[in-house]
Amino acid sequence: MKCPFCGESESKVIDSRVGKNGLCIRRRRQCLYCDKRFTTYEKIEEIPYMVVKKDGRRQGFDRQKLLKGLLKACEKRPIPVSKLEDIVEEIEVKVQESPEKEIPASQVGQLVMDRLKSLDKVAYVRFASVYREFKDVAEFTTELEKLLQEK
Repeated sequence: MKCPFCGESESKVIDSRVGKNGLCIRRRRQCLYCDKRFTTYEKIEEIPYMVVKKDGRRQGFDRQKLLKGLLKACEKRPIPVSKLEDIVEEIEVKVQESPEKEIPASQVGQLVMDRLKSLDKVAYVRFASVYREFKDVAEFTTELEKLLQEK
């Protein structure tokens, strides 16, 4: 770390604290050459995970957007928001653990549908109808029949 006053690169850390938002570390340093003090901030460099849409566009993974979609699918259903937040957290971890920095939207959608299917069948059908873009009642009925056969 170069001293902002004299340009020397040797300094010692006098004090370290977690930043106000908890996302960085604030360090108070003292230059070993000119003895002046200065502050530095360290934070993790995050590489955004990208979701590749059906049309090829790329968009950053957005947990709020995912939660919003789940809330819409589960509207008026007896599902606590904490369960939906758990699903979002689980999917976000899967995305972050993936060796790829880009994940197809279809894969994210399938993860959501897998979780909803075991949580609430009605919410699953609602989400699937939007996600899979059912064109008519026949496609909707086919999906319902699959669900009934699984029972």
